[in-house]
Amino acid sequence: MNLKIAILAGDGIGPEISIQGVNVMSAICKKFDHQVSYTEAICGAHAIDQVGDPFPDKTFEICKNSDAVLFSAVGDPKYDNDPTAKVRPESGLLDMRKKLGLYANVRPVQTFKCLLHKSPLRTEIVDGADFVCIRELTGGMYFGEKYQDNDKAYDTNFYTRPEIERILKVGFEYAMKRKKHLTVVDKANVLASSRLWRKIAQEMEESYPEVKTDYMYVDNASMRMIQEPRFFDVMVTENTFGDILTDEGSCISGSMGLLPSASIGDNTPVFEPIHGSWPQAKGLNIANPIAQILSVAMLFEHFNRNEEGLLIRKAVDASLIANVRTPEIQIDGGIKYGTKEVGQWIVDYINKA
Repeated sequence: MNLKIAILAGDGIGPEISIQGVNVMSAICKKFDHQVSYTEAICGAHAIDQVGDPFPDKTFEICKNSDAVLFSAVGDPKYDNDPTAKVRPESGLLDMRKKLGLYANVRPVQTFKCLLHKSPLRTEIVDGADFVCIRELTGGMYFGEKYQDNDKAYDTNFYTRPEIERILKVGFEYAMKRKKHLTVVDKANVLASSRLWRKIAQEMEESYPEVKTDYMYVDNASMRMIQEPRFFDVMVTENTFGDILTDEGSCISGSMGLLPSASIGDNTPVFEPIHGSWPQAKGLNIANPIAQILSVAMLFEHFNRNEEGLLIRKAVDASLIANVRTPEIQIDGGIKYGTKEVGQWIVDYINKA
């Protein structure tokens, strides 16, 4: 297989974890005799500083002409703390999703046996939790009409039938590949947009008779994720709700540094960790690269290279079991490995496999 990969390292810890993802991908390609080429491109605050645009046209062209994008993180405090900023790093991420037509974000939430104690939830609650959140990415309040002045502001939660149908289709199809249980999360008791989501989902149920479909208000879903995460198999929801719920899901695994994601749709897919740029840790060699590395596993699995993805997952599991971990998930008294050391250990495992 020949792969053309766009590398968007971005801001903060992005470049540090990006290198580890690239190293793992290169090791897998060597092991399985794939050819891979990388093209780096700028995005986020780094791109604003250079060209005034968080997702420049040149970056878009590189992404569009690649087979996949390995993305890391965007964000910088100098923009976070300036409410008057006209251009923000995160808008580049939204632009990327919109321009590439990436309407579905797939975020698996899983636990690791050796890390159950790191979850703030009791072990008996999180043990065995394994579900997927499907988040709509290019509609809703993030993209709807906006207005702000000194006295009022609004964001429009706008959705159309085609937008809802295509993301629900992703949800139903993922459920068919898993345990055949789909939970549609909305706020249909209050929001008109949610009532349209629920109406369309109920219509689509007939096309997937094998799938058990249930409906849950977002406030109830957020509570149920904490009380009974094993209830869920596949969850599908709109943009804003999905953003919040998927971050909440990180407490189940014990660290945001463990969870990868895939953004898929009409054009080049993007694979990225769910965490942010953590600028305070920039250059300290303490950022967990595992979410980035597992995003590489999802990349290979997207192209039906499941053996390659499985080897990456085995390497990650082995590193955790061997206590080769960055500080936030290390056992008390254990060696605090850095970003580079964890990444290299995983590469070495792959090379020896």
